[in-house]
Amino acid sequence: MTQILRLSETMAVADQLGAADFAALKALGFRSVINNRPDGEGDEAYLPASEAARVAARHGLAYAHLPVNGLDLTDAETVEAFERLLATLPGPVLAHCKTGTRSAILWALAQTRAMPVHEILESTAQAGLDLSVIRPDLLERAEHVGSVPPTPAPSGAWPQQGLEDRQPAG
Repeated sequence: MTQILRLSETMAVADQLGAADFAALKALGFRSVINNRPDGEGDEAYLPASEAARVAARHGLAYAHLPVNGLDLTDAETVEAFERLLATLPGPVLAHCKTGTRSAILWALAQTRAMPVHEILESTAQAGLDLSVIRPDLLERAEHVGSVPPTPAPSGAWPQQGLEDRQPAG
């Protein structure tokens, strides 16, 4: 099973998923998966989005493919597309990419409507991700979008058991 980093009660990120990971995600209580990795990225073999969508459906998980390369990561349209997915997919949601960082950055940028920047950075730091380098982007987005909360996802949090042992110490 891939390492899962919990960012909030309804959101987690992970590195690249394999076909066997979808059954484990379902067992942990996840209801949706967002894939932020473009097909064909890098040299290593991994599950293409079309196959991942079939595996997710087989396990009763909603699936969305929002491929994002590094240059588009802070693009307003990309962040807003991620926000829309979070608002419409049943939660809890797991987003993944090659390492999980790209998905965590998207989540952080999407949260600027609902959370103060320092809380966003604390949440990611508690998950073991230092995103302080994007603090200026978070502050700029927070100033631009205001503090109108997005529509909440139509579901609750996942069960707590089974996740604590997958979070990094510190």
